[in-house]
Amino acid sequence: MPVRPRRAAIALAATASIAVLASACTGSASNGASDDPNAKTTITFWHGWSAPAEVKAIQDNVDRFEKAHPNITVKVVGNINDDKLNQALRAGGSNGPDVVSSFTTANVGKFCASGALADLKPFIEKDRLDLDKIFPKVLQQYTQFEGVRCALPLLSDAYGLYYNKDAFRAAGLDPDAPPKTWTEFTQVAKKLTKPKGDSYEQLGFMPNYLGYETAVSHYMSQWDHRYFDADGKSNIAKDPAFAEMMTYQKSLVDALGGFRKLDRYRTTFGDEWGAKHPFHTGQVAMQLDGEWRLNFIEDAKVGFEVGVAPLPVADDEVAEYGKGYLSGTIMGIAPRSTKQNAAWQLVKYMTTDTEAVVAFANDIGNVPSTLEALKSPKLKFDPRFKTFLDIAQHPASTTSDGAVNGSTYQDTLQDFAQKYEKGQVTDLRKGLEETAAQIDRDIAQAK
Repeated sequence: MPVRPRRAAIALAATASIAVLASACTGSASNGASDDPNAKTTITFWHGWSAPAEVKAIQDNVDRFEKAHPNITVKVVGNINDDKLNQALRAGGSNGPDVVSSFTTANVGKFCASGALADLKPFIEKDRLDLDKIFPKVLQQYTQFEGVRCALPLLSDAYGLYYNKDAFRAAGLDPDAPPKTWTEFTQVAKKLTKPKGDSYEQLGFMPNYLGYETAVSHYMSQWDHRYFDADGKSNIAKDPAFAEMMTYQKSLVDALGGFRKLDRYRTTFGDEWGAKHPFHTGQVAMQLDGEWRLNFIEDAKVGFEVGVAPLPVADDEVAEYGKGYLSGTIMGIAPRSTKQNAAWQLVKYMTTDTEAVVAFANDIGNVPSTLEALKSPKLKFDPRFKTFLDIAQHPASTTSDGAVNGSTYQDTLQDFAQKYEKGQVTDLRKGLEETAAQIDRDIAQAK
C-alpha cells in the first residue's frame, strides 16, 4: 500500500520536447523505436515506492514479467519522486530510465504536452489494444491530454468516507446508515462533535482544506462540475457547482466551531501515515480518505468498529450517490530511451495483464486498474474494500482535468479556497472570477 501523500504535487518544471515520430521499422511501433523486443536486453524502470512491502510488491511483479519475457532483464530503481523523474527525462542518456511510473496524475497534462513521456499511441495501435475494453473511462481520461496518450494506468485510488461506528452508536445515530447528502452530513458531524473548552474531546469531521485529504478536488467530486469550458478556459466562476461547494464547506467549518478553533485542533493531529492518525485515535469520528486507509487501520489496531461508505453528494444529486474521486499511479516510456519496444513490453504487462494487475493490487492494497481485474475472483480484500471497487466503477465518479501546466490550476484554486474558509475573502463570486483569470493567464504562459 503506497505510503505517500495523495495531494496534487507541486507542478513540475517544463520538460524537453518529444522526439519527432519517424516511420516504423519492421516489427516495431511506428514511432521510430527500432530495438528488437525479442532480443536479449536490459531496461531500467524507475518508480516512487519506498516502503519495504511496496518495494517487494514491485519486485515480485517484475519477477513475473521476467519469467514471461526471459529475454528482458529489468533493473529496478525505487524512491524516485517527480522532481528526480523530470530531471532524468530531460537529460536522457544511458543512465536514465526506460520505463517510469508516477503517483501524480495531475501532471499528466504536462508530461503529454511537453513530450516528457513518449506517445504510446503507436504501440497501442500496433498491438491492437482496445482501451475501452480494458480500462474504466476515468482512468483513460487521466492518462492522456488533448489527444496524446503518454501513459497507462497502474492501479488506482478511490476516495470515500470512513466513520467510527461506535461513535455513531454513542451519538444515537444508526451505524449502518451513513449520511448520503451534505445536509445530512452536517447534521451527523455536529451530533458527533464533543466540544471541550476551546478544543474538542471528539470532532465529527475535520473540514479544513489543510486537513488530511480534504482538498478542493476531493470535495468537488461530489458535485457535478467542469473545471474548463469547451474553449479550454477556466470554468470555476461560471459553473455554479464551485460556489456551491465552497459555500457548503465554509458553512460546515462555521457549524463545527469556526476556522481558528478547528485549525488549532488540527495541529494536535498525529502523522497522516502513522498509527496516531486522528481517525485512528478517535479525535475525529469521520474521515475522507482512500482505500489504502483500511490497511493502516488494521496495522494501528484501532479499538472501535470502522464503517466505510461513499462520500455524500450534493443534495440535488442524490441519484448519483456512490460516486467519488479517482486517481492513481501511471506508467510511461522515456522518449529518449533507445529500448522503447522492450520498454513497452513491461508497460503493457504491468498495466493490462489481468493476473499481474490483480497480484499487484493484492500486494499493494490499491484498487485494480482494469475492468477484468476489478471483477477477478482472485482479488483478495477486506469486505469493506468493495465500497472502493464500486466507487471506481461508478459512472459518475470523476478525476481532476488535465492541464498543460499540470497541477498549477488546482494549487491556485486551493489557495483561494483556503483564504475564503478563513474569512480573508468575503466576496466569493468576485474571488472565483479573479482566480479563473489567474488560471487562464498561467495556462497561456505555459503554452
